[in-house]
Amino acid sequence: MPLALLALAISAFGIGTTEFVMMGLLPDVADDLGTSVPTAGYLVSAYALGVVIGAPLLTALGSRVPRKRMLVALMAVFTVGNLASAFAPDFGLLVAGRLLAGLPHGAFFGVGAVVAARLVHEGRQARAVATMFLGLTVANIVGVPAATLLGQHLGWRATFLVVAAIGLVAMAALARLIPPLPAEQPAGPGGELRALAHPQVLLGLLTTVFGFAGIFAVYSYLASMMTEVTGFAAGSVPVVLALFGIGMTLGALAAGPLTDRALRPTLYGSLGALALVLAAFHFTAPVKWAALASVVVIGAVGFLTTTPLQMLVMNKAQQAPTLAAASNQSAFNLANAGGAWAGGLALSAGWGWTSPTLVGAVLAAVGLAVAVVAGLLDRGGHDTPTRVVARGAGNAGNAGSAEGAGPGGAVTAAGADAAAGGAVRPPLSSGS
Repeated sequence: MPLALLALAISAFGIGTTEFVMMGLLPDVADDLGTSVPTAGYLVSAYALGVVIGAPLLTALGSRVPRKRMLVALMAVFTVGNLASAFAPDFGLLVAGRLLAGLPHGAFFGVGAVVAARLVHEGRQARAVATMFLGLTVANIVGVPAATLLGQHLGWRATFLVVAAIGLVAMAALARLIPPLPAEQPAGPGGELRALAHPQVLLGLLTTVFGFAGIFAVYSYLASMMTEVTGFAAGSVPVVLALFGIGMTLGALAAGPLTDRALRPTLYGSLGALALVLAAFHFTAPVKWAALASVVVIGAVGFLTTTPLQMLVMNKAQQAPTLAAASNQSAFNLANAGGAWAGGLALSAGWGWTSPTLVGAVLAAVGLAVAVVAGLLDRGGHDTPTRVVARGAGNAGNAGSAEGAGPGGAVTAAGADAAAGGAVRPPLSSGS
């Protein structure tokens, strides 16, 4: 794999750390700024709102910007947002800082996914996208627990200063390792909307919302389940969350090769397995070893869905793959909010601490049903991720062009070389 993917993974690590660390710092922030923990919870919502707003907005505004420059600029906004959070003098400005830090999240993963697909040979594009997402999973194993401990001992502001430093490292890595890549030829507002309005794209986004809502219906209340039902001490919760992160990493490692081989079967299998394991968790939660095993499996099969979902919407939105990929990040955040809300309704109804597991199972099953319907309606035939490369023109520095027709009319670097009658060039890379 090209070294350029490392720069994308480092960036994803920083983004994942700042997204989830706030959940562990809410009591410290609330105490320091003189507000309640529920009110401090708006800091989580502010970040999610930034993702939903920023994904389509920044992607559209940067459609004509060369991809490398766009990635660096997005990480710059991310870094400034975390610096603003670290130095926020009051709660209102901290909310603004969190909103600013969330704005580039979706656009970065949208642009980054398309760039990752352009860095490798055909048949390995899903693996490249999964490699970028590995940074997100490692953040849940290492970044979030470490940043939480740092915040608890040195103050929550220190956490955001460290995350800002990670942002600076990511910017340097992107500038050094990502090869020059041209911007896609803009499809125009009408073309962008038509691409997003493609039934398969909409069904893919809907699958993301329901499928991932099933995970967050449980993850949002996992700490309470472990203490109230399983019987773990509160101090053991970080270990449980780290196990969930390990499961996510295992799922990400498996997602790339499986998606490259068979996209829709991987999606069906992961969503089906997710529904089953969430339902089983309702019964395994009272048994410590079974609960811990379930947590790992939930993380694995849950994150196994991310790469096929990302590749699916990119495949189907050939006129606007970057915008579709960014919009999928908005869908993930809607799933975050919706899943937590649905799980909370079950708890408020008095159905018990494990009731969110059954809610999550139903949501995952709905996501599977949507995915199956989409598959039955799709008569295009090919779903291989080799079709996913953004349209470009000209020469990407010494790396070569990314323009040409691939399967189903998609644009691939290999297609450009074949059309020109030349040999297939190696993948775009600044290292290996």
